[in-house]
Amino acid sequence: MERKNNNTACTSKEAASSTPYRILALILTFSMLLALGLCACSGKSTETTKKKKKAKKTTKETVETVSEPEEDPPTTSESDTEPSDTSKNDPFATTTEEPTNSTSTENPVVGISLPTKALKRWADDGQLMKELLEADGYAVDLQFASNDISTQQVQIENMINEGCQILIIAAIDGDSLTNVLDFAKAQNITVIAYDRLIRRTDAVSYYVTFDNYLVGTLQGEYIRIALDLDNADGPFNMEIFTGDPGDFNAKYFYDGAMDVLQPYISSGQLVVKSGQTDFYDVGTANWSTDNAQTRMDTILTTYYSDGSQLDAILCSNDSTALGAELALATSYTGNYPVITGQDCDITNVRNILSGYQSMSVFKDTRESVKATVNMAEEILTGSIVTVNDTSTYNNETINVPSYLVSPVVVDKSNYEEILIDSGYYKKSDLS
Repeated sequence: MERKNNNTACTSKEAASSTPYRILALILTFSMLLALGLCACSGKSTETTKKKKKAKKTTKETVETVSEPEEDPPTTSESDTEPSDTSKNDPFATTTEEPTNSTSTENPVVGISLPTKALKRWADDGQLMKELLEADGYAVDLQFASNDISTQQVQIENMINEGCQILIIAAIDGDSLTNVLDFAKAQNITVIAYDRLIRRTDAVSYYVTFDNYLVGTLQGEYIRIALDLDNADGPFNMEIFTGDPGDFNAKYFYDGAMDVLQPYISSGQLVVKSGQTDFYDVGTANWSTDNAQTRMDTILTTYYSDGSQLDAILCSNDSTALGAELALATSYTGNYPVITGQDCDITNVRNILSGYQSMSVFKDTRESVKATVNMAEEILTGSIVTVNDTSTYNNETINVPSYLVSPVVVDKSNYEEILIDSGYYKKSDLS
């Protein structure tokens, strides 16, 4: 019993003596754990700080790289590239992008689309427009469409895509450009219709032409005076040739002349033996000399082969007049009729001097070109645009503000003063 108590006492004593060591061990253990924890945190903090410093350095380098790009930037992977705008492949697609001309710092570009280079009139007009615009510091894209409607449409579309600010268009067919001009309007491009009105669209901003109704009036008056319709006994036989029904101006030429001559047709003083007086019946597709000659041949064979006298042929322009003259030369033997024309083409002026054509209405296209160039420059500089007619020319959608140039009659009595003295032709051109 006593031994047991001694053992118990001994155990208690040993436990008492070992307690400080255990406490010390716990303290040391806790200290080591705390030290390890602090080291870990410190290492993590240091790494984070280094990463932040590295990120700042990288950002700075990136900014410097953006501000001073390398000459050959690295190829961008497909995943880094913005999605392509497929609407750019469709020239008529609606887009919300600002037009390229609104931010361009290059010289403003003027697109000029004319029907054909084969006619001297259009070739000269285009060349003079180009020279005047380039002399004033503008870039010019001049295109001729070979009298092909689809070619003109494509040429205009290309001009729009290439960033022109203004389009000057003499349309082959005034009804054929609605879609491509809708595209031009969406790009805020100003459209000037030159000489021929473009119809059924509100995308036409201005129109420069001659007073086309007056052209017809001058032709009708020339026939009235030449035949002395108010005093002579008559009746007089007359045939009528106007231009392409697709050319808006052709109707103005026709109306101007017929307003003078229709009363004499109605009274019987003038007789149209073919019976062809309606605008569409007397139209000449493409203003073609060949088409006019073929129709004139048919009329002469059918209505004048009995020896009837043909006293006048109302022709709206020189190419149709030339066709009539060629037909007369091969199959008509009567007295030569009064023949009108327009444009003073060289061949026709020679025919006037030779007695095969009576007159031609001269539209000094140098003046219409100058008016068009002036209008384009007013638009580009933000000036007030000069027009002198705001109500006559309705294209079946809007009244198109217009600038009209006055035409004059040329015949054998005044051709030198008007054509040669003005420098339009040299005398040698007409010999």
